[in-house]
Amino acid sequence: MSKIVVIKGSARKGGNSNSMADAFIAAAGELGHEVVECNATSMNLNGCHGCMSCFKTGKACTHDDDFNTIADDLLTADGWVFSFPIYWYTMPGQTKCILDNVFSFAVGGKDCKGKKVAIISCCEENDMTVFDHAVGPFERGGALMGWDFVGNVLVPGVNNVGDIANTDGCEQAAALAQKF
Repeated sequence: MSKIVVIKGSARKGGNSNSMADAFIAAAGELGHEVVECNATSMNLNGCHGCMSCFKTGKACTHDDDFNTIADDLLTADGWVFSFPIYWYTMPGQTKCILDNVFSFAVGGKDCKGKKVAIISCCEENDMTVFDHAVGPFERGGALMGWDFVGNVLVPGVNNVGDIANTDGCEQAAALAQKF
């Protein structure tokens, strides 16, 4: 079975994207996958400093924020799932910090080719193009790094805690676990 890192990017307890992530985690566990859960909103994260000294001190980032606490799990995982709500038409800042710091793997010569990657996200509006600026960086970065995109669960029209229950978002997220 696979090792999967699930990065939650919502600060809202019981929120819609967290509910979908939890459905994925439960389904992945039932399939026998090892799941490592990471809550980005409770971490001390900084964006990339552009110093290009990644892994020169033995750590992914020489600036030593909490990205270093998950870097080994990310590197040894077979797949990554990023779960987040849309904030101001893109991913939340904490999620972006983790994605930016994945750059350290490229600079440090760490091979991420073939990692299975998926996105679980939701937004208040009913327009699917709202997801474009959040999904785009994963697609472009993934193309550069050779990731294997296995699917996205993108659910529009949810805002209040619990709105996801009025959709099939949790069912879609659970089904996504079968692609890992």
